[in-house]
Amino acid sequence: MTRIDWDATADSFDREPDHGLLDPAVRAAWAARLRTWLPADGRPAEVLHLGCGTGSLSLLAAEQGHRVTGVDRSPRMVDLARIKLAGTRAEILVGDAYRPPVGERRFDVVMARHVLWLLPDAAAALRHWCSLLKPGGRLLLIEGAWAGDGIPAAELLAALTPLTSHVRHEPLSADATLWGRAVDDERYALVAHPARRPRHTEVVDVHLVLRRGDEVLLARRSGTGYADGLLHAPSGHVEDGEDVRAAMIREAAEEIGVVLGPDDLRVALVMQHRGPRGNPRTGWFFEAECGPDLAPYNREPDKCSELAWYPMSALPPDMVAYCRAGLDAYRAGERFVVHWHEDGDSIAYDEQGKRRAVHLPTTGTPA
Repeated sequence: MTRIDWDATADSFDREPDHGLLDPAVRAAWAARLRTWLPADGRPAEVLHLGCGTGSLSLLAAEQGHRVTGVDRSPRMVDLARIKLAGTRAEILVGDAYRPPVGERRFDVVMARHVLWLLPDAAAALRHWCSLLKPGGRLLLIEGAWAGDGIPAAELLAALTPLTSHVRHEPLSADATLWGRAVDDERYALVAHPARRPRHTEVVDVHLVLRRGDEVLLARRSGTGYADGLLHAPSGHVEDGEDVRAAMIREAAEEIGVVLGPDDLRVALVMQHRGPRGNPRTGWFFEAECGPDLAPYNREPDKCSELAWYPMSALPPDMVAYCRAGLDAYRAGERFVVHWHEDGDSIAYDEQGKRRAVHLPTTGTPA
């Protein structure tokens, strides 16, 4: 971030024609452009104005009927913007444009003028700003390149390419009215429409809690490239066309040579889980009894170095963390769990580490 003292410049900020918009011709020029950039479907848009300064553009948007939330890191700028927008429905907040303090709110437009070039990581800021948009929303970016500073349009267009479906590029340098004078540097506006986010998908996996009295069968992973050396319940992924019971029956036969039928399985637990730096998955844990007619053995020695029985009441510490959390929840009578690793967490269960399992309450008895 630039070291400019924005509080110190706040009281003189509006003296620039394109900052204060005090000249009626300059103000009218910006108002006309803004009408073409902001949604014009007859309904008020939710506009997030980042780096709003003293609020001149925010005021134009509010006067055009939009609901504006302005953010600026300078408390003095925010004070002046609040005075300027008094009587409108605008909300002006002190905060960093890089990560604006808007919580879970989403907007129709994220607007910034001559802000992006000041941020420490413009690409990361763009990604975050896109996440603040409602479906069908847009970015309105007014930028330029002058005297070795700023961002050339070609550079910003390239940064937007992986994030957007289409971008409208509007050169502004030739319109002297916008700036209150003629300019010979590059100034432009980009109206960018983020690409539609793909529908969320998750791998579904199945885990077998094979019981022998108070004992449970665990497999030690080996040669898989993930969590090798750690204990885990026999498990695998649901394949296309399978339901979760069919997948569990298949995996039990493939991994430990145990032939189960649908009636042998009972749902022990459902867990949504995410490994460190991984993607979310949904895991179904099924319980089955290991009767005298079942003799599990290691059918996949390239993926498993041993099978062994362990007391449920004294589970070993060298387990995959989310599997250990699942078995602990199962023993406690919980049935629905979210286990969400932070990126710095260990895949292995850590007896001293932070517990990531969140037990979800079930409904009461149906009426």
